[in-house]
Amino acid sequence: MKKKALVVLAEGFEEIEAVAPIDILRRAEVDVTVAGLRGDSVTGAHGVEIKADVVFGDYKLLPDAIVFPGGMPGAENLASSVELKDMVLKMHSGGKLIAAICASPAIVLAPEGILRGRTATCYPGLEKNFSPDVKFVKEEVVQDGNVITSRGPATALVFGLKIAENLAGKAKTDMLAGQMVYAFKRSGA
Repeated sequence: MKKKALVVLAEGFEEIEAVAPIDILRRAEVDVTVAGLRGDSVTGAHGVEIKADVVFGDYKLLPDAIVFPGGMPGAENLASSVELKDMVLKMHSGGKLIAAICASPAIVLAPEGILRGRTATCYPGLEKNFSPDVKFVKEEVVQDGNVITSRGPATALVFGLKIAENLAGKAKTDMLAGQMVYAFKRSGA
């Protein structure tokens, strides 16, 4: 059975951090749903508009993975949603995969305690939002248990590949990376 991933977009999201993982996961044959936090059309931080598959409030499943692009004010808009916080906490307690890039590890995950006691990364400077019990590292992508974090726009491909590896397997992801002509430096991946 295909794994299910939910990518949640809020106004002001970082476009590369959304589109790269969506594309990679779909190439890996993961069932990806793009949810607009407040509507079915969402505009990114650089004016790119994405048509979502569903409005977040209408999505009733608990997916295998949830993905949060960063960007500002996108990450702040994600963090302001009580419904989204509830889903993330349910997923976390169920050991489901939670992936966040750029500002989202610090703005969306850290305040909910998701990073507590873990090693994580985020956009440079935002690690100041991590509690003292989070070990910050400057890796492109970090996986600690069921949580994947990444640095920013330039790390979006390796972030997407790491999520795909968890959902579709290493062999499929390695094949996909080769087809995409991705040079395997895969630090932290």
